[in-house]
Amino acid sequence: MKMRMQAFVAAAAFTLMGPMAFAQDVKVDFDKDANFGALKTFALKIGTSWGNPISEKRVSAEIEQALTEKGWAKADEAKADALVVLHGATQVKRDLNTFYSGMGGYRYRGFGTGTAQTTVSEYTVGTLVVDIFDAKSKALVFRGTASDEISDKAEKNAKKLAKVSDKMFKDFPPGAAKN
Repeated sequence: MKMRMQAFVAAAAFTLMGPMAFAQDVKVDFDKDANFGALKTFALKIGTSWGNPISEKRVSAEIEQALTEKGWAKADEAKADALVVLHGATQVKRDLNTFYSGMGGYRYRGFGTGTAQTTVSEYTVGTLVVDIFDAKSKALVFRGTASDEISDKAEKNAKKLAKVSDKMFKDFPPGAAKN
């Protein structure tokens, strides 16, 4: 009975830790001296391709929508006040999970008849970097980064992308309340 309870507690702990391990990581940094009030138009391009044209198109559209919702207008690169450059990358990561049963490891007076089973799970983590440059000075004025596990399902990835966009541009443009 005690062993079943220990197994249940271990399974519950791994179940609760799973979502935390793959939570979205979104960070934003910006030049506090930049005049975001002067930036009204933008052009967008892919800086570092991640090799998936469909995903690149989807991400570009999401970032364009986020910026237009904040009052910016899309323009040709030659006429834009800001240049938005997207960089993407993916990386396969591995996670090892070991489950123990019995009293393995104690080896006290003949006890130690437990077993251990280790499983390897692979998952893909995607990273998106959104750089915004002042088109005139060429200075980097904003950088948003996001990392999250990529799903095999396009619908899930679209939902995750929308959440990333919401988090990244929540207080955009920086200092808007001051201007």
